[in-house]
Amino acid sequence: MLGLLFPDRICRSSTLSLMVCGDSKLKLVSRNTQLMILMPRIPTRWELRKLISIANYQFGAPVGSSLFDSKTRITCSRKTGRIRHIYRAGKLVATLRPTDGLFALTLIGAKALLNRDESSNFVMVRNDVSDYIRKGGDVFAKHVVNSSAKLHPAEEVITIDETGSLIGVGSALLSGTDMMYFKRGVAVKVRRGIENSTSVS
Repeated sequence: MLGLLFPDRICRSSTLSLMVCGDSKLKLVSRNTQLMILMPRIPTRWELRKLISIANYQFGAPVGSSLFDSKTRITCSRKTGRIRHIYRAGKLVATLRPTDGLFALTLIGAKALLNRDESSNFVMVRNDVSDYIRKGGDVFAKHVVNSSAKLHPAEEVITIDETGSLIGVGSALLSGTDMMYFKRGVAVKVRRGIENSTSVS
């Protein structure tokens, strides 16, 4: 769910007029608890170009233009006003990390990149350990069958099995070259496996 807010006063309208992040509005979804969510909005042309540029830098061109298009919607941080969550066709595909300004993919976002040959953020693991990773287990270097030599530590990683199926998303702890060289230690810190999530997000 999006960021939750609890107002001090009771609101009698189902949609508040409070403007947040451009023309986004806070929508009241429960009068009993005064629970509100920030509604996604259409990005401006500049914001869309920014998202595409970041994706091209992070995952390789022309990934950005295939991941973000007219169906893209965004929400912003209530504190900073910066883009926070990115949606496509009503589904969360990525979060823009405030620490480094790069994307943390959801499983849906990772699936959107699976067929993009331009992306260098894939790590392939052995089929016999894929079930462990699907449940959220980390990828050890000895599990890695193939990885991109362009991959650097701390970069976003899409983990696949030997059939090319998505099994998880996370962050690299080793470079792509080191993953193939080392036989001990964690290579990818898995943030979410496809079976340890109630939804593909």
